Order: sequence, then C-alpha cells, then structure tokens
Amino acid sequence: MSVFATLVERLADLLQPLFHASAAAAAIVLFTALVRLLVHPLSRAAARGQRARVRLQPHLAELRRKHAKNPEKLQQAIMELHAKEQVSPLSGCLPSLLQLPAFFLLYHLFSSSRIGGEANALLEHQLFAAPLGGRWTDALGDGGVFGAAGLVYLGLFAVVATVATFTYRRTKRQLAASPVLPAAGGDQQVPGLGAVTRFMPLMSFMTLFTVAVVPLAAALYVVTSTAWSAVERAVLYRDVPGAAAAVPAA
Repeated sequence: MSVFATLVERLADLLQPLFHASAAAAAIVLFTALVRLLVHPLSRAAARGQRARVRLQPHLAELRRKHAKNPEKLQQAIMELHAKEQVSPLSGCLPSLLQLPAFFLLYHLFSSSRIGGEANALLEHQLFAAPLGGRWTDALGDGGVFGAAGLVYLGLFAVVATVATFTYRRTKRQLAASPVLPAAGGDQQVPGLGAVTRFMPLMSFMTLFTVAVVPLAAALYVVTSTAWSAVERAVLYRDVPGAAAAVPAA
C-alpha cells in the first residue's frame, strides 16, 4: 500500500500547480480515469459479447423449445452454443471486478492513520474544505449539511443523482426493449426475473449510499468511475437492446 500511496503523492505533486490544495483529489480523479482506460478494452469486449448474445437469442429460443423437458440437456446445449460462438456469459463482469482492487486500495489508504510506520500524510489533503479521509458523517458534525465540508458532499450527491437518473432512464428503456427470457420448461417467465427486472433500474441510485459512507477519496473514485461508466455504456451499448440489464454497474 505504501507504493500506492507514493503513486498518489507523485500525481498530486504533478497537479499541484493547477489544483493547489485540491491536488490530491485531482490525482484520485486522474488515477480513476487511468484505471478505466486500462479496462476499457475489456469493456469493449463485453459490448461485443452482449451483441453476440442478442444475436443468439433466436437460437437459444429454439434450444429451449427442443429441450423443454430436459433441463440438463438444455444447459449443455446452451454451453456448447456459447463455446462455438466464443461468447462468455461472464464477460460483462470483468471490467467491474478488475476495478475493485483499486477501490479497496483507496479505501484502506485513506482509512489508515499510519503507512509504513509513519503518519499518513495523505490524510492532510482536502477537496476544498472536506478532508479526503473524512466521511459524510464527519462533515455533518462539523458545520452540518450546509457547512463548508457538507457543501462538498452535496455537490458529489448532485453529480451522482444526475448520473443515476440518466442511467435509470436508459435502463428502463432498454429493459422495455429487451425480450424476457423464458424458463427452461416452456413459455413461463423465469421465476423471480420480474422482480429483478423491476429492481434493476434502481441499482444506479445505490452509489448515493456508497458515497455517503466511504472516505471522501474512495467516494471520488466511485463518482468518477460511475460517470465514466454512464458515458461509456451510452456509447458502447447504444444499439444493444437490454444491455443495461445484462452488464453490471462499475
């Protein structure tokens, strides 16, 4: 973790002439963008995989009709079809999974008072008036919602709410356009899928809770990554029905 701390400090030093006291916060945003650039090829691959899965829907429907009374045979046939077409059902999860280490590193880095036996100097950095190691509850106890630090969080919440609303509306449209997958035994909808479908668009608002409870540095990572994801998916999945339901949020 000390190597990671050094990286953040070096980035902050480079950005200090432009962002002054908020240079470390800017470094986190830049670091997040670099992480997203690294996993972008996987995001593009996931989009190609989703297009392939949409293309295979008629074949899957035919397999379900053919093996309606034999679930094991159906599962085997679906796996063989995916293998033949080189489609991985889990490809959409990889970009999100590969970002988790970076998020947890930031979380621990700005939750630790000492690094390598020395005081954590990064905790002295701020985003305007809000310490990067602080949380929303700290801001509420130091000036309240409209205090100097509280206003920083209100700004982040506004960004998250805007991105979440955009994602919510887009997900609703794509879910309405996507076919509902039938169960293996016939024409009935997969049990529980309706509830999941209704809940799925609301997942975009869970980021508000995350921003409220993690250190501000980790919250900056989440906000930046979420905004990146919204734009990236709007571009990569613009012609893929139901893509928002199939690809997890980052």
